[in-house]
Parts: sequence; C-alpha cells; structure tokens
Amino acid sequence: MKKTNRLGRGLSALIPEREDTFPNGSGQLFEIEVALIRANPFQPRLDFDPVALEELKQSIKEKGVIQPITVRKVDGYYELIAGERRLRAVSELGLDRVPAYIIEVNSKEEMLELAIIENVQREKLNPIEQAAAYQRLIDECNLTQDEVARKIGKERSTVTNIIRLLKLPAHIQESLQRDEISTGHARALLAVEDGKVRDEIWKKVVKNKLSVRKTEQMVQSWSNQGTEKKVSRPKRSVFIKKVEEDLRELLGTKVVLRSKKEGGSIEVEFYSPEDLNRLLEIFEKLKE
Repeated sequence: MKKTNRLGRGLSALIPEREDTFPNGSGQLFEIEVALIRANPFQPRLDFDPVALEELKQSIKEKGVIQPITVRKVDGYYELIAGERRLRAVSELGLDRVPAYIIEVNSKEEMLELAIIENVQREKLNPIEQAAAYQRLIDECNLTQDEVARKIGKERSTVTNIIRLLKLPAHIQESLQRDEISTGHARALLAVEDGKVRDEIWKKVVKNKLSVRKTEQMVQSWSNQGTEKKVSRPKRSVFIKKVEEDLRELLGTKVVLRSKKEGGSIEVEFYSPEDLNRLLEIFEKLKE
C-alpha cells in the first residue's frame, strides 16, 4: 500500500517517512479489520456532526480512506488513537478493513495526550471540548498550562482563556457548542457574576442574535449599576474600558478598574497558583 504524508502535526512527529525506521514493525501502515478496533477511551471529541460525517462517508465511497487512522495493539485487538470520524464512516459503510498506522503507546497519559493534541491541531474540537481537553491534560497528565500551550502550539493566554469557559453554567456551554453564541460572547458573559443577570443577557443575545460588541456593552452596563453617582460618566467609562481592554490583552486575564472620587483600584484575576505565578512573571518583566 502506498504511504500518505497527510498526517497531523501531533502524530506525524511520531511516524517517520520510512516504515523500516521502526523497531519491531511499530509505526508501519497496514490494513486491519474494523471488527478488531476498539474506541479510544480518552477521545476528547464529544459531538460528531452528522452532516460532516455523511460528507466524509461520500468522500470515502468515491476515493477511499485517504488518511489512515492510528491505533495501538492491546491484548489481541487494536485501540484507536486518532481517526474516530473516519472509523465511524468506514463502519457505517460496511467496510471490513481500514488503513491504519500502528504505533507503540505505553501509558494512558500518553494515549490521552496524543488523542487531544491530534484533535486540537486538526481544529476538530469546539471551544468547550477544547477547554475540557486542556483541563484533562492538566489533571490527568500532570501538565502545566505552559506545557499544554507548548504542546498544542498556542499562546499561554489562549489556553487560560479557553479553560475559563468551563466556569460558565452548563446551559451556556451547550449554547456555545450549538453555535448559538461565539467564544467572544462567552468571554463577555464570564464577567457577569450574578447568575440571573447573566442568563438574562444570554437569552437576549441568543434571541436577538446580538453582536459580541453589543453583548460587551450590556455587560458593562450591568457592571456600572449600583455604583455611586458618576460625574461625566460617559467620558470616564470610555477611557476605563479602553484601559481594561489593553490590560486584559497584556495580561491574558480579566482586569477591572474601579474608580472613586479620587483615585481607584485595579483588580487582576487569577485562577490557580500557576496562573498567579504567570502574572508575577509578567510583572517582573515589566519592571525591567
């Protein structure tokens, strides 16, 4: 069988160009029986789009499986590492065999890491799946947010902000997964601490298909309620909002400016000891 180079960055690093570079045949391309393949227990994808799956089935009907799946041998059968959509499509088409790379994976942590990195790098995960996947890498593989960011090729602040989405209630997370709201909407809603108010804003966003900018304005309006009388509030709020946005971009976390009659305060949020250390490192660099 002719080899293909169309691999993801996560697994392509493990699979050299030549089959004979692997000890004991590990990493070679084979056709294996579909009936002998078991699902990956660490699959990070939670939602499989039926339309996209149907399109993949039609493609496989016409051209075959261009990109092999990847598996490991376990006690007389094969355990899937990457390629569940392809495997599902092949199974639903009634095909008996599928092209697959067989590689050696020695621990559940490595299985989880490979499955998550491969899915994330192929951009197949929605934001909530990404957030849950990153958190699993931290919890189950004992990685720091910095290590997760390096492995998936993203900025540390990006990883932190995506993980924060898990702080949203389940119904808003589901709304994000259904594409009713965007990641920008979700981040704006994170700033609303009052659950009832947050739900009211969310419902208006979904019902009226409001933009992220409009959502941010609604959140800002809520945050201004209940404060002391404001003199020349429009000018101050525009200035304060611009400073907050600049600081959030710089620090990669939520920043709130609170004004008083004279002076005020700046609140910088952190979400773990690691996150605090990251912020302290930024402050140290700013001193230099």
